[in-house]
Amino acid sequence: MRIALFPGSFDPVTKGHEEIIHRGMRMFDKVIVAIGINSHKSYLFTVEERMEMLRRSFAAFDSVEVASYTGLTVDFARENGANFLLRGIRSNVDLSYEQPTSLINRHLNDDIDTVYLHSYPETSHISSTIVREVIRYQGKLEGLVPEEIVAYIHSRKYKD
Repeated sequence: MRIALFPGSFDPVTKGHEEIIHRGMRMFDKVIVAIGINSHKSYLFTVEERMEMLRRSFAAFDSVEVASYTGLTVDFARENGANFLLRGIRSNVDLSYEQPTSLINRHLNDDIDTVYLHSYPETSHISSTIVREVIRYQGKLEGLVPEEIVAYIHSRKYKD
């Protein structure tokens, strides 16, 4: 079984994430969307809320599993039988961050390969950082986040 781990903070899940997951589903038997928990980072959404958004977004797909983890990504991948890390690339800036991370992950576990998928032009401008600002100022979320979670996000009032 070909299992890929798609790690990230997903704060919140965006149309860009959704695109990469759907494309990963065509390549792998199973995609584990894994929320990495970093105690040094502050988030707009709790881990539970992010997991709920991901579950709502991919409820119709048996090949997508949602999880959260602490610690090294490669350790979590190994514990879950994943031999691939799935990563989305929007720009050269993303690639310059992802490449050394991939090399470190390979150093830590040489059984895991990183697969990069370049975002489509329709989603390459969308980042969780920008979407959080739209949420804070109650802007239009349609087209930025999966349709299944627009109402979920609007039902909450998020501000700093």
